[in-house]
Amino acid sequence: MDIIQCYAPTNDSEEEEKDNFYNRLTTIIQDRPKRNIIIVMGDFNAKIGSDNRGYEEIMGQHGLGEMNDNGERFADLCAASNLVIGGSVFHHRRIHKATWVSPDLFTENQIDHLCIGKKFLRSLQDVRIKRGADVASDHHLLVARLKLKLKKNWTGGSSQRQRYNTITLKDSKKKEEFKVTLSNKFQ
Repeated sequence: MDIIQCYAPTNDSEEEEKDNFYNRLTTIIQDRPKRNIIIVMGDFNAKIGSDNRGYEEIMGQHGLGEMNDNGERFADLCAASNLVIGGSVFHHRRIHKATWVSPDLFTENQIDHLCIGKKFLRSLQDVRIKRGADVASDHHLLVARLKLKLKKNWTGGSSQRQRYNTITLKDSKKKEEFKVTLSNKFQ
């Protein structure tokens, strides 16, 4: 399992800074083994909205707000990397979707996200916000519930059987000494 935690530049940041971030993140994701469960999460400063036209494969219709530039970049990254945006898949009330609240306490946005590889989407049970968590931030705690079935990783090599030197026990005198020593230890 590979978990990638990140912080994306804000929507007002320079285009070059945003391009560098998403190019680097794409490289990191592509370098992960394909068999691993990949979870990408963090503050993407990306509004994805509820209109998933063109992105049906990677997001549901349960996002919040309207898609912004960072949202498009984020959705494009997910589409290119076969990641599904977890917060858009599950239906919740607005109070359990808004990840950020402005200082005036009126503006709320869903800008923190958790994505999982498309082939592991069935493992994702829920993604929602937990309000009231003491995290000393203007962001709410994003919580995901996963159900995993893990398999034991068997090694290909065979284990060597441990062998004992029994040649000295063929000598009757040594054999008797060993029996006495052994019986004395267990008395």
